[in-house]
Order: sequence, then structure tokens, then C-alpha cells
Amino acid sequence: MALGTLALVWVLDWSAAGAQLSWRELAAGLPQIADFIGRTMPPDTAILGRLVAPALETIQIAVWGTLLAVPAAVLLSFLAARNLQSNRWVYQGTRQLLNVVRSINELILALVFVSAVGLGPFPGVLALAVHGAGMLGKFFAEAIEEIDQGPLEALRATGARPLQVVVFGVLPQVLTAWIAVLLYRFEVNLRSATVLGMVGAGGLGFELVGSLKLFRYQETATCILVIMAMVIVADLVSSQLRHRIQSSGRH
Repeated sequence: MALGTLALVWVLDWSAAGAQLSWRELAAGLPQIADFIGRTMPPDTAILGRLVAPALETIQIAVWGTLLAVPAAVLLSFLAARNLQSNRWVYQGTRQLLNVVRSINELILALVFVSAVGLGPFPGVLALAVHGAGMLGKFFAEAIEEIDQGPLEALRATGARPLQVVVFGVLPQVLTAWIAVLLYRFEVNLRSATVLGMVGAGGLGFELVGSLKLFRYQETATCILVIMAMVIVADLVSSQLRHRIQSSGRH
């Protein structure tokens, strides 16, 4: 325990030095933060009408970025589940593919797709879909690995084909968990969609960056408040849906 504690202290000290943690600099910079917040007050509510279309565009990006990720995630999850995939090479290869896809940030993917298809919401949708396929594929595979093997063995004993095992043995056990994860992913995509606008992928992020570049900080505050409201509403709605789905799954 003593050696483990010393190792942990050393790792924390080493990482703090590398991250250049300095509470003194933060304390010295607090007046600048207060000055920036002061420049944003009061928010410019006159632009709310102009933000309706970008806000809807952000929601549309999040919806399609989530939906397009599902088919690839479902397919890859069956290949990446240890209890369904007996071929070690296929299992390991799919797992590493999911790791690679997840390791690429949405902003980088958006920049790639912007260069391919141009500015607008479409590259944002593609970026969220690709990254989401990696994330959802991992969560879906882990949900499959946690299911009860009894129904699968019973179906195989009756001579059921692999597809029948998946449809009647796997899906009924994981569907509730998959939907809950999908709703959570939509929340994440809604937040990410606002950031993707900063690289030309449309939505509220584009308006946010534009106001910052023009030093219209009161407009920036309004954009931030609209983003916060959207995220809060999405969180409340998805939480209620997840609760109902999980309750129905238990009953």
C-alpha cells in the first residue's frame, strides 16, 4: 500500500508538472474572466429571432448524426461481442477499429468532411455519425456481453440459426439498454453539434464564433444561453424517456 501510494503521488505530481497546473496564475487571471463576463452583460435578446434557424439546424445535425451512426454500430457490435464472435481475429480487429474511430475527435472529422463536401451542416452530420458509430458500437457490444447466456444456449439446442439466435435471444435482452444509450448519445451530439459550427459545420456554433470574432460579446452570451437551454431541455426529455424505457423493461 505504501509503495502504491508513493507511486500515485509521483504520477499526480508528474502529470501536474506536464499540465502546468498553476493555481497562482488562475487566481491572477480571475479579474480578466470577470471583465469578459462583464462585457457579455446584459445578453442581447434582440438577436433571439435570428438564432431560431441555427438552433433548429443544430437539432437536425444531432438527430441525423445519431441516426446514421446506428446501423454501423449495430453491425460492429455483434462482431465485437466476445460471447457472439468466436473468431479471435475478427473480434480483436473490430475492437481495434472501434478504438480508432473513437480516438478521432469530432472537430477533426468535421474539418475533413468540410474539405470534402464544403461548408454547411452536412459535414457536421457525417462527423457525428462516424464518431458515434465507434462510441455506440462499443456500448452496444458491452451490453451484448452482459446478457444471460441461457436463452442463447436454449435456442442453439433447438437448432436455431445464428440470425434467429440474435433476433430472439440477443435483441430482447439488449434493446432497452441500447435505446437508453442512444438517447444519451443524442444529448452528447447536441452539445457537440454546437461546437462543430466553429469549423464551418453550421448551427449555433457558427453564430457563436461569428459574434466572438466581431467582439459582440453580448450576442455571444445570448448564443451560450440558447445552447444551455437546448441542452437542458434535451437532458430532461431524454431522462424521462430513459426512465420510462427502463421501467417498462423491468416490468
